[in-house]
Amino acid sequence: MSLAARHLEENGIATVVLGCALDIVERVGVPRFLFSDFPLGNAAGRPHDPASQGLTLEYALRLLVAAVRARTTWRSPLRWSTSDAWKQDYSNAAHLSPDEIARRKAEFDAQKNIARQQRDQPSQ
Repeated sequence: MSLAARHLEENGIATVVLGCALDIVERVGVPRFLFSDFPLGNAAGRPHDPASQGLTLEYALRLLVAAVRARTTWRSPLRWSTSDAWKQDYSNAAHLSPDEIARRKAEFDAQKNIARQQRDQPSQ
């Protein structure tokens, strides 16, 4: 995504990258970056939370207008929870039993199969 943003910018299209991996995105060097200190995959706000998603979009649009130099990073003021404990527990396999890991893997594989089936269905 970061490389695509840089390419678009080089061709006159302004971008804002939303992300949760501060070190990675800043290392690549995008023109404008809105960092959300959320679990990976949740850069647009909390799941099923239109208010946090709307605020994230608002911050991104403000950044698009306000950034005066390349490689501008803003940190979203939104928090995933009142405690940072989720950072130790989120997808930490060391805290999961072998049965739970197997269950999550099976669930993930099932979702991938659904996606493949939908992808491979002929268009109507």
